[in-house]
Amino acid sequence: MEFQQRVFSGVQPTGNLHLGNYLGAIQRFVALQDRYDCIYCVVDLHAITVWQDPVELKKQIREVTAAFIASGIDPARHIVFNQSQVSGHAELAWVFNCVARLGWLNRMTQFKEKAGKDRENASVGLYAYPSLMAADILLYRATHVPVGEDQKQHLELTRDIAQKFNSDFGPTITRLGLGLGETGEAFFPLTEPLIGGPAARVMSLRDGSKKMSKSDPSDLSRINLTDEADQVASKIRKAKTDPEPLPTEAEGLKGRPEADNLVGIYAALSDMPKEQVLADFGGGQFSTFKSALVDLAVAKLGPIGGEMKRLVAEPEHIDAILRDGAARARVLADETLNQVKDIVGFVR
Repeated sequence: MEFQQRVFSGVQPTGNLHLGNYLGAIQRFVALQDRYDCIYCVVDLHAITVWQDPVELKKQIREVTAAFIASGIDPARHIVFNQSQVSGHAELAWVFNCVARLGWLNRMTQFKEKAGKDRENASVGLYAYPSLMAADILLYRATHVPVGEDQKQHLELTRDIAQKFNSDFGPTITRLGLGLGETGEAFFPLTEPLIGGPAARVMSLRDGSKKMSKSDPSDLSRINLTDEADQVASKIRKAKTDPEPLPTEAEGLKGRPEADNLVGIYAALSDMPKEQVLADFGGGQFSTFKSALVDLAVAKLGPIGGEMKRLVAEPEHIDAILRDGAARARVLADETLNQVKDIVGFVR
């Protein structure tokens, strides 16, 4: 018997959602709905690895949920919930803390980046959150996860944890008849990454070498999903470029990060390859291309932003969706967690 094909992914409720979140994650979540059973989570336990204002956190959990739904994720066909409503995430994370090795976590580059020079003052949660990420995925025995390049290392750790758990408890898994996979001995799948898309990594509008980020102090660096049409237009027109015309072939984008970023954004919003974008606009000036990009971005993002605002104004409706999703997630999570407890040797 094989593992059921299932996708899991999540978005942190920290700050304004922007174009990078949409193109790099949410748009891909929507596309995967027709091919997989999908579980999409607002990962609020991850959010509190750094301090969050409680009032703002509730608001942001609902905003991310609204973005999921406004973008086309169907919470009736698939599961949408916030992580903290399913205690199995934290319980399995503790088991994985006891499976993962200290050396594995020491290699995680994102902790070093986020902790900065004041590493000794970082929370234990920030250090150990890759174990929680592994628990998020494996609690549902997800076979695929859409991730950006910056999360690929954490998914590799998830695979390492799954493999070590399967190996450490292999005889018990077999004895209890809980193994699946090609050999019939694995309890957890070795989850595969789904990496790609024309704009899997969207860069800052002010600096093409930096990723578009919620934490950038300049609001001009990003297009927020709730920006009005005139704000979107202004930010795109002010986006940093270089003095050369657009190239006619993708090879000509090398060494031109700002041009490459804007072409990538257009390609992703229009669902066409960069080569086609350059065939249409190559050789022309950025002013002409930016005008076309403004029209495209406003047409694509305007309805999403409008629907997000409508949904956020109905918090009871969003909360009901999250509760329903959590109840459905809990059924799957409890089954996995109870089997893990049997495998590990807990009495229940």
